[in-house]
Amino acid sequence: MSLDIGEREFVSLLGPSGCGKSTALRIIAGLGDTTSGTITWPGVRDDTTAKSRHEIGFVFQEPTLMPWATVFNNVWLPLRLRGVSRSAARGDVMEALGMVGLEKFADSYPRELSGGMKMRVSIARALITRPKLLLMDEPFAALDEITRFKLNNDLLHLWEKFGWTVIFVTHSVFESVYLSSRIVVMASRPGRVIDELAIDAPYPREEEFRTSSIYNEYCRKTSDALHAAMEGSEHR
Repeated sequence: MSLDIGEREFVSLLGPSGCGKSTALRIIAGLGDTTSGTITWPGVRDDTTAKSRHEIGFVFQEPTLMPWATVFNNVWLPLRLRGVSRSAARGDVMEALGMVGLEKFADSYPRELSGGMKMRVSIARALITRPKLLLMDEPFAALDEITRFKLNNDLLHLWEKFGWTVIFVTHSVFESVYLSSRIVVMASRPGRVIDELAIDAPYPREEEFRTSSIYNEYCRKTSDALHAAMEGSEHR
């Protein structure tokens, strides 16, 4: 697998199950080992452990919240693990909760939240360290379509405001086209990049984009590329 990702890009990894999308994220995050090859970061060569892991935020498919802890304490966790006290972290935690619209729920517990709210907490926790790179592994896959659309919009607004680089794993053609500046289509056995599609549509993207002719055309092209990947042949 060979892939270059530029600063402030929003790149989606799209492909069938088992093609290595999630594995790629875990390797980038330092949660898995490579059998060969290297990951190169700006200004650093041959760095498979990734310089400054605090510059990376990871949002998993499940919210992975501590059920016994309040929303505040869940978001505080990454700073707590670095030795930052609760009082010293308060401003950063409330700022992160404000980014996802949950500052009024700081004292709530996960059991009191909807699925969409839990995922917002997970995103806030990933943002608490002010990452430059945000890795997202199918974070909205288990949500209903209405909530998923809303969180897609919220994510784009945050990305435009803060200028992170985002690598987003999804099985959804429609979601990948709506969010991405570039879609990387992968095939399995062996996992590999089979195609790349630039989504040349301006930001900000609102709901009107979902019903536009250019959106439908990009969805068709992406669907064709995904079908080719599933067939195991290279799409041209």
